Amino acid sequence: MSKKTLAIIKPDAVKKNYTGQIITNISEAGFKIKAMKMVKLTTNSAEGFYEVHRERGFFRDLIEYMTSGPCIPIALEKENAVDEFRKLIGATDPAKAEKGTIRKLFAVNIQENAIHGSDSDDNAEKEISHFFSRNELLENYNG
Repeated sequence: MSKKTLAIIKPDAVKKNYTGQIITNISEAGFKIKAMKMVKLTTNSAEGFYEVHRERGFFRDLIEYMTSGPCIPIALEKENAVDEFRKLIGATDPAKAEKGTIRKLFAVNIQENAIHGSDSDDNAEKEISHFFSRNELLENYNG
């Protein structure tokens, strides 16, 4: 059980200016932000990040969506981070997400679902390193 996970505030939520509210929800849930930046994903970067979905029917639409505007990757820390964050963000389909979850509050549909969260400890490590160098992570920051 790792203490790290990755969040990405997706282009739809950035465009609608939900960034501050989402970050507030994350902080109020006890997560510490270890690194954060705004990026515009290139097609190559998005394809590399979502490589696991390459053979799925939605892959092209996912890449187009994730490269449609800026997004905000955030490296987070908390005990049992992956599971705790998945509870906070809710089901991928906002219609099925529990009341009060980030996706219930801010998502439009199953694709424009406001936020990404790592689905395993192994993927969290890979995903964090996709966006952040070791120097960018606040490993020794206790704030």
